[in-house]
Amino acid sequence: MTDPRPDIGASADADGVQALEPAQLGTYFALMEAVSLLQHQVEQQLRAEGGISYVQFQLLARLAGAHGPLTMTQLADGVVYSRSGLTYQAGLLEKAGLITRGPSPDDERATLVTITNNGRALFDRVLPGHIQVTRLLFYHLTDDDLHHLGDIMTRVRDHMRARPPRSAAPRKHRPSPTSPPPATTQA
Repeated sequence: MTDPRPDIGASADADGVQALEPAQLGTYFALMEAVSLLQHQVEQQLRAEGGISYVQFQLLARLAGAHGPLTMTQLADGVVYSRSGLTYQAGLLEKAGLITRGPSPDDERATLVTITNNGRALFDRVLPGHIQVTRLLFYHLTDDDLHHLGDIMTRVRDHMRARPPRSAAPRKHRPSPTSPPPATTQA
């Protein structure tokens, strides 16, 4: 097994960024291509069978598996989606009658989200097809491969999630088009 720590002796570019080794680059591209191909198939299946996107499916899945309502923040953290994007997607689901949103009685800043009976029925209808498409990931894996892949991806996910969730990150303020550019310092 290779050491996941950076090699101190590896070459770096002018910015001090360490170059990827050919094996790392190849693995990265294989992973990204596999994810893109799977994501495309998943999106097609969900659109065809339920008229929903993958993000909307994720929201319905989280709500269907929850024991009671979830806050918008819990949903944003769970699906790794921006606050504004989640608000938009939740609005579409609410308009379609698949979820309800309302104020939390315990926290005036929180919005609670609940799946409706129609939302649960839609989720139950698209789930079997979703499982069939998801099997594309597992067709050529042995049980040992599956165990290793699960272990590897869990470590990668946990490392990446060690940073604050996107929904908790401070908002970036963009300068308005009419505001003057930032001052520059002269040496």
